[in-house]
Amino acid sequence: MISSLIKNYSVDLINANSVDIFGSSQPAKILVVDDHPFSRMMAVDLLNSDGYNVIETDGSADVVEAILANAPDLILLDVKMPNYNGFDLCQQLKQDQQTQTIPIILMTVVDDNQSRLRSQEVQADGFLSKPLERMVLLPEVELLVQRKRLYEWLDQMQQVLFLIAQAIEKRYSQEGSSCARVDQLAQTFGEYLNLSPVDINDLILAAHLHDIGTVMIPDAVLLKKGELTATERELIKQHVLIGEQICKPLQNRRGIPQIIRHHHERWNGTGYPDGLSGDDIPWLAQVFQILDIYDALTSKRPYKQALSPEEALKILTEEAEKGWRNPDLVKKFVSFIKVRSLE
Repeated sequence: MISSLIKNYSVDLINANSVDIFGSSQPAKILVVDDHPFSRMMAVDLLNSDGYNVIETDGSADVVEAILANAPDLILLDVKMPNYNGFDLCQQLKQDQQTQTIPIILMTVVDDNQSRLRSQEVQADGFLSKPLERMVLLPEVELLVQRKRLYEWLDQMQQVLFLIAQAIEKRYSQEGSSCARVDQLAQTFGEYLNLSPVDINDLILAAHLHDIGTVMIPDAVLLKKGELTATERELIKQHVLIGEQICKPLQNRRGIPQIIRHHHERWNGTGYPDGLSGDDIPWLAQVFQILDIYDALTSKRPYKQALSPEEALKILTEEAEKGWRNPDLVKKFVSFIKVRSLE
């Protein structure tokens, strides 16, 4: 059985939206880059008075090196400095993987439409005119710092979810990672269907997380070799609802909870948990269930042998004829697998 520690953490994730994730945070670190002593001092004083840990530089030294060395939570960056153009530096930082997630507020004495448009082009997170005003600066800084920490928290939680999902997979997989196979299928079939990169990425992530709700299902039920009782079947059906709740805090991946909830629906409305039918079933859930079924059929499990691709496609076609799957989508998948086998 998966450890109670993992299970308890899963329950915590279900309630994650009610947790104050910032209450115990250390003061945010702000880097102020401005060659004008008076305006730099004003920014530093305002930020210090609000409890921030402030680092300042006049831009005469290497600013990028200072950023990498101090890892600030936010950068206040003057647009015009002797050694730097703030717009160009902002663009450089936003294109660098090491610094692209750090919020940047550009500051300038020239507040015109052209400058504001330029700040948007270089992906600045804020644009303020100097001299800075407390009532304008501090709310902007607080919002951007909180947003950055939220995204960091979500990224960390996503990594934990992946670890839980890997542990779950090891409960029933006797061979290589099923997720890796579905990853590749999702990428290539998604491209075959001309899905957007975002949709394809959601399918790939769903490959790792779609069965995470089974963390709450006992091994005696999940790995049972004989026929399940009606009660046991109903218990297993709950895994999609549990999985949806676990993954709901992933606000930047809203397609994934939807896939998790609906990947066991059937085209004719006889699936679960909501009995959706036809195109009422979310499109990505329709696509994912085809990938998931094909992988399950062609994989070895404790309770079954792996089928050949031909046998798996035959079963999918039969299920479409029964009304369980989108017939047009199954036909496209069959064609896709056949073309793929010839490559």
